[in-house]
Amino acid sequence: MEPFISRHALVLGAGLAGAACCAALARRGWTLTLLDRCPGPAQGASGLPVGMLSPHQTRSPTPLSRLCALGVPDARAELERLVPEGAGWTATDVDNLGHAPGRWPAALVRPAALVEAWLNQARGLQALDTRWNAEVAALVRRDSQWQALDVHGEVLAQAPVVVIAAAFGSLAILEGQHGLDASALPIRPVQGQLTMAPLVGEPMAPRPMRNNGVFVPAYEDSGLPPAWPSRVWAMGSTYERGCQDTTVRNSAHERNADSLQQMHPQAATELRHRLANGALLGWAQIRCASLDRVPMVGAAPDVPALKVMMQEAGHRRGRVPLADTPRLPGLYLLTAFGSRGLTLAQWCADWLAAQMNGEPSSLPDSDRDLERAMDPARFAWKIARRQDA
Repeated sequence: MEPFISRHALVLGAGLAGAACCAALARRGWTLTLLDRCPGPAQGASGLPVGMLSPHQTRSPTPLSRLCALGVPDARAELERLVPEGAGWTATDVDNLGHAPGRWPAALVRPAALVEAWLNQARGLQALDTRWNAEVAALVRRDSQWQALDVHGEVLAQAPVVVIAAAFGSLAILEGQHGLDASALPIRPVQGQLTMAPLVGEPMAPRPMRNNGVFVPAYEDSGLPPAWPSRVWAMGSTYERGCQDTTVRNSAHERNADSLQQMHPQAATELRHRLANGALLGWAQIRCASLDRVPMVGAAPDVPALKVMMQEAGHRRGRVPLADTPRLPGLYLLTAFGSRGLTLAQWCADWLAAQMNGEPSSLPDSDRDLERAMDPARFAWKIARRQDA
């Protein structure tokens, strides 16, 4: 598909993905209108009080692990460039106790600090207009413009290009329109709860530990208050597929305690003691994962046109390559990062911005299959290939 060249884009969603996209496009001379249903940025899963940036180890390479190998150094470079250490992140190591045992370089990160840094960068380039409390209910295309409509059908903003970076909310914006539905864009909600407590005195372990979840014995950040103490210890997060409830629940604290028991029994005992005394803090939000766990990054498919193309191909439709999928002009997706938003947002946003800007791919030929792996059209294309001739 030829790049859709324009200099103004709507970006829907002000979490890690949306903010990274705004910064990447602003650096290329674009102007952005950012819309989010919340009163400010990083109010969803990107509001995690403390997360971990570290290598993604697998027994053999997968598309996700290969993308993470590209994303980790990019994200670390952005932290070092844009966020003061101690005011949004801190360098550390993590002890892997289960799969891929060993000690790995890592960083503890408050993702909202990186979100704010990216948005400030775009603002500094005079490229960003933000619209808060702006819930987009639908997108329509009129006179070569994409219009973002509210629940009353009123136009919130418009531009020739749109990037949908609204995590699981991306499906609600698109579903039932343009031939897109949950089969063409199979993304799923995944609830995660983090268990925390104020840290007083010395940490219970010298460094973070990871097995089924991550134990953070100490994280200190001047940006945590007033929502949280400036010095905390934490365990999490749970991974509850299909759940969209953001209520902090004691049952999830218990699951975190069970996972922590395998890593650090003393800390698990302390967690349960605090739970019994009502002295735990908790945070829960909804992440978004695709059916194959690989992000959706790229141009959205034109499903009706794809179906027609496959029907015309007849018995040869199995030979139609994914790259030939018709696309909706100027409509892009940047979503479904699962629990890897911190790792992948920067690399994927920069890759997408380059594609939108008409730049050649930065991936070597040996890795070009990753573009197909994260193509948002991959599911609709597979379905269309199987349809009756």
